[in-house]
Amino acid sequence: MNRHFAVLVTTLLSSVTHNALAASTVDLTVKGIITPVACMPSLSNNGLVDYGKISRQELSVDKRTRLRDRTLDLRIQCNAPARFALRMRDNRDGSAIVNSEIYYGLNIDGSGNKIGLYSLNFEPASTVVDDWSQTFRTDSTTGGVAWSSSNSRSIPIGARSYLGFTDASGSSAGPIAIQNLTSRVTLETVIAPTSELDLSTEVQLDGSAMLDVVYL
Repeated sequence: MNRHFAVLVTTLLSSVTHNALAASTVDLTVKGIITPVACMPSLSNNGLVDYGKISRQELSVDKRTRLRDRTLDLRIQCNAPARFALRMRDNRDGSAIVNSEIYYGLNIDGSGNKIGLYSLNFEPASTVVDDWSQTFRTDSTTGGVAWSSSNSRSIPIGARSYLGFTDASGSSAGPIAIQNLTSRVTLETVIAPTSELDLSTEVQLDGSAMLDVVYL
């Protein structure tokens, strides 16, 4: 009985020790692809939109004021056809007066009040891609796992979704390879009510974002 018990205890200890050792390790796998393809995005006027000086009289006291829309020319040139998508990154994250992935902040005033917001809107109808007869946009909120049915409606470029391009309407297959793209994007800017701002001194509109090309 004692001998049998001793063998059983030894077996159990061996099993526990083995399991403890096995649970103390984990595998790490690093993957990726270095592609020879490179795409260079550019915006007209070096991506600068300057509204100049805006009088407080031009702004509403108790409502948000939308400034006049501004446009920029967007160009993307690749050294070979490539599947890619676009997204934005806000360098003033958290300062937009509306919390949404399509709105970007204009920073804060001297008292820490949020100044406003802006969005960058893509228009497929004004887009020329290679030798396509028409350009359609498709977007993904799943990091490129699934894509919306492609269409020609305008859309703001988001921070957490991908914006891609195809030459077929109604396709959910995702973007297809592009070498050259030219388009016109529209900047929509909104300023907070002046009653919510500290206008004892000049307030600087200070929006800054990065337009990313995401390779697929």
